Amino acid sequence: MKVHIEDLKFQTIIGILDFERINPQDVIINLVLEYNYQDDFINYASVSELIKRSMQREKFLLIEDALLYLSDILKKEFNKINTLELKITKPSILPDCKVSVTLLKDFNS
Repeated sequence: MKVHIEDLKFQTIIGILDFERINPQDVIINLVLEYNYQDDFINYASVSELIKRSMQREKFLLIEDALLYLSDILKKEFNKINTLELKITKPSILPDCKVSVTLLKDFNS
């Protein structure tokens, strides 16, 4: 099974620039996780809430660090995850584009 979470949008402190450390900014999370469904499932609402709560609590400097942290806690909380594609977008940091970083993780290798 694959779980898709698309365009999870919220505000958080993330970034290395001075103004990014003071004012929360919009981030957009997109995620695809794959797991072997048998009798129990991965609750997408719980996944969304864990991501949002973690991002707001940790106040990351770099998107890359946020991705690594989120992949670790998602696997710990939902150990059935086999693969994970996680993308964090900062839609307003540059005036003429959106900026994103993606992590692809295969927990079976």
